[in-house]
Amino acid sequence: MLPRTRRRATRRLWTAFIAAFAVPLSMLAANPTPAQAAAVQCNVDYKTNDWGSGFTADLTITNRGTDVIDGWTLTYAYSGNQRLTNGWNGTWSQSGQSITVRNASWNGRIAAGAAVTTGGQFTYSGSNAAPTSFAVNGVNCVGAHQPPITVLTSPAPGSVYTQGAAVPLAATAAAADGATITKVEFYDDTTLLGTDTSAPYSLSASNLAVGSHSLLAKAYDSLGASGESTPVGVTVASGPAVVASPSQLPVRQGESGTYEVKLSTQPSANVTVTTARTGGNTGLSVTGGATLTFTPSNWSTAQKVTITAASSGTGAATFESTATGHAKATVTVTQIAGAKEYDARFLELYGKITDPANGYFSPEGIPYHSVETLIVEAPDHGHETTSEAYSYLIWLQAMYGKVTGDWTKFNGAWETMEKFMIPTHADQPTNSFYNASKPATYAPEHDLPSQYPSQLDTGVSVGPDPIASELKSAYGTDDVYGMHWLQDVDNVYGYGNEPGKCEAGPTATGPSYINTFQRGPQESVWETIPQPTCDAFKYGGTNGYLDLFTKDASYAKQWKFTNAPDADARAVQAAYWADLWAKEQGNGSAVAGTVTKAAKMGDYLRYAMYDKYFKKIGNCTSPSCPAGTGKDSSHYLLSWYYAWGGATDTSAGWAWRIGSSHAHGGYQNPMAAYALANYASLKPKSATGQADWAKSLTRQVEFYRWLQSAEGAIAGGATNSWAGRYATPPSGTPTFYGMYYDEKPVYHDPPSNQWFGFQAWSMQRVAELYQQTGNAMAKSVLDKWVDWALSETTINPDGTFRIPSTLRWSGAPDTWNAANPGANNSLHVSVTDYSSDVGVAGSYANTLIHYADRSGDTEAARVAKALLDGMWEHNQDALGIAVPETRTDYSRFNDTLYVPSGWSGTMPNGDKINSSSTFASIRTFYKNDPSWSKIENYLAGGAAPTFTYHRFWAQADIALAMGSYAELLE
Repeated sequence: MLPRTRRRATRRLWTAFIAAFAVPLSMLAANPTPAQAAAVQCNVDYKTNDWGSGFTADLTITNRGTDVIDGWTLTYAYSGNQRLTNGWNGTWSQSGQSITVRNASWNGRIAAGAAVTTGGQFTYSGSNAAPTSFAVNGVNCVGAHQPPITVLTSPAPGSVYTQGAAVPLAATAAAADGATITKVEFYDDTTLLGTDTSAPYSLSASNLAVGSHSLLAKAYDSLGASGESTPVGVTVASGPAVVASPSQLPVRQGESGTYEVKLSTQPSANVTVTTARTGGNTGLSVTGGATLTFTPSNWSTAQKVTITAASSGTGAATFESTATGHAKATVTVTQIAGAKEYDARFLELYGKITDPANGYFSPEGIPYHSVETLIVEAPDHGHETTSEAYSYLIWLQAMYGKVTGDWTKFNGAWETMEKFMIPTHADQPTNSFYNASKPATYAPEHDLPSQYPSQLDTGVSVGPDPIASELKSAYGTDDVYGMHWLQDVDNVYGYGNEPGKCEAGPTATGPSYINTFQRGPQESVWETIPQPTCDAFKYGGTNGYLDLFTKDASYAKQWKFTNAPDADARAVQAAYWADLWAKEQGNGSAVAGTVTKAAKMGDYLRYAMYDKYFKKIGNCTSPSCPAGTGKDSSHYLLSWYYAWGGATDTSAGWAWRIGSSHAHGGYQNPMAAYALANYASLKPKSATGQADWAKSLTRQVEFYRWLQSAEGAIAGGATNSWAGRYATPPSGTPTFYGMYYDEKPVYHDPPSNQWFGFQAWSMQRVAELYQQTGNAMAKSVLDKWVDWALSETTINPDGTFRIPSTLRWSGAPDTWNAANPGANNSLHVSVTDYSSDVGVAGSYANTLIHYADRSGDTEAARVAKALLDGMWEHNQDALGIAVPETRTDYSRFNDTLYVPSGWSGTMPNGDKINSSSTFASIRTFYKNDPSWSKIENYLAGGAAPTFTYHRFWAQADIALAMGSYAELLE
């Protein structure tokens, strides 16, 4: 039996986010004495995100000299009518066409070879030429070359075309520094459609497949620089179609709203488009544009349909705009209470997220990790996805049901998750051979990837699995009902592990299960070797990928899956709210079947409560420590993972299951525990499931209290297996029910305790528990946490904001005493940098909303509103809400992977795996990405690249916060 572990890198960056946040006026001070002008040698890289009437500019100042720059003033000028709206990471001002940016108090020092980034937002009309020169402290920056500015001017966002009809692409491109444009490439996502070498730059694409497409242009100049445009989403229909925009329309009680209608292709004769309500809320009606005529000359000119809402009532209705010989257009219109501005915002953002043309979803309806493909964090490609994204989709659709009364999308989201992310019986075919008396064979974890493969050791005692038999009894199957954590949605790697298939290969078109992290806490995403979840030895080496991770006398072809408990718990949490909201509407029966499935998921989620090898919890300091004898191997917390696997050969006769010994504060979900323990609709069917979750609820809240620093933030976590091999921890290490305090549980590159997002995610669940139940200990934890978080939050006069980003820890908590908890006066946190991370800000605002609703805290309510308003006013774009990010960690594309000497193999695309491999060398598909030139430039010594990412979880978190504010505080 072969156990399999998984290590996930941080959900976000471990480098500081330095783009797009403003410094509070209270922190501004006189600049330090600048370095002597003669010593300044610099580059300034200038990049824009241009939407036609405005743009953001990101400028990176690189110190190319040998002396430190202590205090900087950047000056440059525009040639047009660009006007400054606001700026970040410095003090911005404008006089005529001249721009001056002075450093903030915290970023004035630029070491030799280092860089800082600043940025601003502008409006303009006409042309938007790039500045031609820059100066720092009065000295012109030499050696800098600005990339071309590229704008895709056609097609328009949201356009719909008939299959086979030409899609007209056109772009403008302007070079800087005396360079000339040499060519413009046009892309459909990462597929090159064609190239134009002379202005005006255009391309006619007539072979686009039916479905959604993300189009962009990329310009190259004579000095070798390149720059791509903002993507534009379009849809290709199978035939002539009626086109309607937007697809989601909120209308307030007693008011009217409009959407636009046009045709996708030129007709030969007049076409009449008729619009009518086809179902839903009868308080919504067509009061204008019910019949519209389009001619061969005005077919592409939008005309308006007006929908009016009654003075009372709420809910959604569908309106169809139809025409003979054309595919219909459907718009969902939602009547909202007159004062519900934030419900309207929810629906507007929801519309952007779910618009197929915007690129958040695969053709199967699977949410991508991000719209953008070139992104490396926990997933190492943007069009992978995680169980986290599925759980956010379910939660988003639950909120949509609350606002509109339409629960089909919530049920549909669960069905999509169940179909594509919960392994089928064919994916886990040998569970019937699982021996619950010996769940797995022990293999120690090691500190470094170079210490792998890890030797299997059958001599180490392993405890019995106490819940397998009752789960089988309850659900009549040996299969595990839990999500795998990682999926290659577009089969970029080429394993082809579609649900129900095993290594179908690069030609497979469906989503493919994959895994990455396998080799201890120091293995960052940059050191991973991706592998299939069903290893049939088709790729990799002689033994597939197995002998990279574990050492054994022989290897069998096998399947293995890993569950991320925070995602399954979030799905249960969402199901709770869906059931509550649906019943408030009198629609409880609409979600009952899905809620029952959520209870089942929660039942299996108890595997996350167990020590990895079912050893007894508490004071386990060697592999010989005693095995559990039942529930004494449960710590009743949500650990970092649980995993299960077995032989692919049904005649082999073995399977295994493991829990995890490591519990992270950011993974706990007491709201899900409360629902599974106390909410009748979510009661698990198993004999002891409800009782286990009741105990888990208390244990999780105690865990927060134990990990709370003197300031109020929540520290790392605890483990029952020090160093992952039941080692002896340092003397004096405090304990929680016998588990040892671990400042950075699970992974160390980067430290798993430093991201503020884990604080916001986790406290949001605590705040929901408090809001729903008034739990006294939850309130105590929140009172202190909210005070700390608010003290570290700045709302600027213009509405921009900054929130904590990276945390630093010192000391340790007191050993837990449930009867008399300590004050943790020796456990401290400090904030090392701040950001305007919009996804985290959404979760943070949602925390404050639920806390304020129950506690009446007016400051928490004020800051929550300010965060939501700040994002809405300053960070919107065509795809959602996002801010630029400078990725200095992308220098690690050339990181060497540890592969044992003499081991060799291949990836599905033929990339070689050996001791010379790097992160990029086994992922050569990245070289075809339109954004790859940014990485090439950076690796060659250029400035760190800046990206504006649209992560699915972040957009959902913001939308959910808008909906929560409407429900509880508006």
